[in-house]
Amino acid sequence: MFKRWTAALFCLVLAGPACAEPPRPLLWKVSDGDNAVYLLGSFHLLKPGDYPLAASTDAAFADAEQVVFELSPADMSDPAGAARMLDTARRSDGRTLQEALPADTWQALEAYAATRSMPLAFYMDKDAWLLSLVISLNEMQRLGLDPNLGLDRHFADRAVKAGKQVRGLETYDQQIALFEGMTPAEQQQALEESLDEAKQMRGEIERMHALWRAGDAEGLFEETGAELKAKYPGVYKRLNSDRNRAWLPRLRAMLDDSDSDDTLVVVGAMHLLGDDGVVALLRAKGYRVERL
Repeated sequence: MFKRWTAALFCLVLAGPACAEPPRPLLWKVSDGDNAVYLLGSFHLLKPGDYPLAASTDAAFADAEQVVFELSPADMSDPAGAARMLDTARRSDGRTLQEALPADTWQALEAYAATRSMPLAFYMDKDAWLLSLVISLNEMQRLGLDPNLGLDRHFADRAVKAGKQVRGLETYDQQIALFEGMTPAEQQQALEESLDEAKQMRGEIERMHALWRAGDAEGLFEETGAELKAKYPGVYKRLNSDRNRAWLPRLRAMLDDSDSDDTLVVVGAMHLLGDDGVVALLRAKGYRVERL
């Protein structure tokens, strides 16, 4: 599931061993003559070896008077967020999760749960999309990835300490609604792929990490967004391209307002890549866009 679903749902998570040189970041500068917006592709779980960051990334942060995320730092740290997600994922069709899934999918889930000591009884009244997220998150953490080291949280903490203005493009509840809006068939597919990909997640992560470290935006999109778009266009549209277009007016306002401060925008890397990514959308509007 990591390659196609987790990349969308978690807006791309990568990891790797410590390296002598910082990776080339997925970082663009968009300008219109008055001010600039820096676009940085984020990774929500990382390892200590992924720091320090490249000098260009730190320079963009230093130049920005405000920092914008998918979720505001307050939403990122909201202790009630997980409880709201669990409540939203509660089944409302009168069936248990086992009753809603095909027998072979349930058997695969039982087998996985047995190897990870996962209490399936707790999830019996929950939707399948929640299990797909839990499984992917569990597997990434088993590989040493830490959400507390994620790029979003890293810059959120730095921005708050530096006294910079911070805000979010979405709310936590809006993001939960994206998952809840998946059809039963899409949720089943997500769960089945998460179970299948759990068996080979290390290899998937290592391949994508190599592309990320090389700064290969095209290769990375082919491994994530392009495959999701081809196989599950409805999910791709809802989780990626629709959101990109919804953010566009707000990003343009940051650029068009001559009184606006320079801004660093930290969002999931897949949102920046491809023909319908934020970078391409802003370039199509006539702004100057340069890769840093």
